[in-house]
Amino acid sequence: MKILVTNDDGYKAPGLQVLVDLLRPLGDLVIVAPKYHQSGMSMAVSMGMKPIAVKQLTNDPRESWWYVDATPSSCVKWALDEIYTDCKPDLLLSGINHGANTASAVLYSGTLGAAREAALAGVPAIGVSLDDMSFNADFTPVKGMLIPILEKLMENYSTRFGAFYNINFPNLPLREIKGVKACHQGIQHWLKEFRPYDEGIFRRLGINPLDMGITYLPRREEGESVYMMAGDLVGDELNTAGADHLELQDGYVSVSVHNIDSTDYNELCRLAKIDFGL
Repeated sequence: MKILVTNDDGYKAPGLQVLVDLLRPLGDLVIVAPKYHQSGMSMAVSMGMKPIAVKQLTNDPRESWWYVDATPSSCVKWALDEIYTDCKPDLLLSGINHGANTASAVLYSGTLGAAREAALAGVPAIGVSLDDMSFNADFTPVKGMLIPILEKLMENYSTRFGAFYNINFPNLPLREIKGVKACHQGIQHWLKEFRPYDEGIFRRLGINPLDMGITYLPRREEGESVYMMAGDLVGDELNTAGADHLELQDGYVSVSVHNIDSTDYNELCRLAKIDFGL
């Protein structure tokens, strides 16, 4: 099997290395990951004729590593254009993300943006995340459960064009995980997202700012204030049983399916009956 691997935490992220270690027995790997941390990029691409640096890190025919100084989606585009010139990969794996990608976070996630990019190109795609933002996260549960889950998904992969899967592991010891559940996307939102820049928040979360791609505090021009996005994530009353973030919180591995087609077909049926009178 030919497997393309990427992430949004950057090519040095421990989660990416864990994923590669798990996938190594399954086939030939090509790892193309961002040079720097790229969370929250969704399906953004590096446009505007920007120069994009690329470096090959290893040249093993069964496991080649590259970084691309661009978004996760751009990494996938580059790999499909420059490496898989004769045939597409059999599978795209994106992750293992440091932090959950459930509910509304799915809309912002660079991890899942890469999966969408692959799905758009007709490549089966799966995003994998662990509900722990620390770069020192314990990936033992993922190591113990991911491969059987992947095998089941590949055996039963959706025939609908544009489908891709999203796997999230709870931050629990393996023995405490209750099982695996198929879920729908939940609804959450952030409150008070913009806060005065505070380096102390990284210490409280056990995160090194360098791991997040933050290398310096921007110089302030006269009259400027500096903020950071670090809001409170809250649920919504519209959530129903089986929402991915709720099952994750309850100790299950959540598996949800998404599609690049975001059309609301029920609403389309209603809209089609409207006489616009023009």
